Amino acid sequence: MGLFDRKYCDVCGSKIGLFGNRKLENGNLCKDCAKKLSYWFDDRRHSTVEEIKAQLAYREGNKKQLESFNITKSYGRDPVVAIDEDKRQFAIVRTGNIREENPDLISFSQVTGCDVDIEEDKQEEKRTLEDGREVSYNPPRYTWYYDFHMTIRVNHPYFDDMSFDLNDSQIRIDSEDLNRSAVGALRFNPRKHPDFLEYMQMANEIKAALTEMRDTERQRAEEAKLPVGPVICPFCGATTTPDSNGCCEYCMSPIK
Repeated sequence: MGLFDRKYCDVCGSKIGLFGNRKLENGNLCKDCAKKLSYWFDDRRHSTVEEIKAQLAYREGNKKQLESFNITKSYGRDPVVAIDEDKRQFAIVRTGNIREENPDLISFSQVTGCDVDIEEDKQEEKRTLEDGREVSYNPPRYTWYYDFHMTIRVNHPYFDDMSFDLNDSQIRIDSEDLNRSAVGALRFNPRKHPDFLEYMQMANEIKAALTEMRDTERQRAEEAKLPVGPVICPFCGATTTPDSNGCCEYCMSPIK
């Protein structure tokens, strides 16, 4: 087979264009099938044809589940963390058309962690003299640039984390805008600026919401394992109703 011979997709069987091939570990994938994979999936080249077929089947199932996904809460702007409290699921929606986008639905119980990373860049502003030289202001003036990166770690068969920026463009904070006096400029704290605080609050709300919902799911799972109604304690022999920790109300021994 020549280098430029046309190939066929090992998933859907269609002919692949000259620059449309997406290599798999043991085959080829067309760009149309590749677009259907999870946005968070990044291990295509090390995946087999069978594994890709399994993921595409999961993605079709995800699309059907989205039909009954109702957003009861949302956080952020672009993307949006959309939550269905009744189904105890969430999705990170990057476009305005959730059905067409088909974002992965994640159960609260799948969340393993949530991290926020703030990237800061500080640049000094200078003034230009008549001879063309640039000198510092007195006191110095600065401009700060911020990016808020969020990573939601999950227990999922096709990816381990979902990383995205909360801000769609860099947050620019100029000390001169709010503090024209020398004393004000020296005391200026960019992390107390309303724009910074807005995104910090947004990040904390997402982290708190997902962490709280995950903990609630774990508590439900633990409570489901507890005996229902009065049981005989194997340690003290009393008839007891286990408390919220699954322990005997008399001797406080754990009842499995």
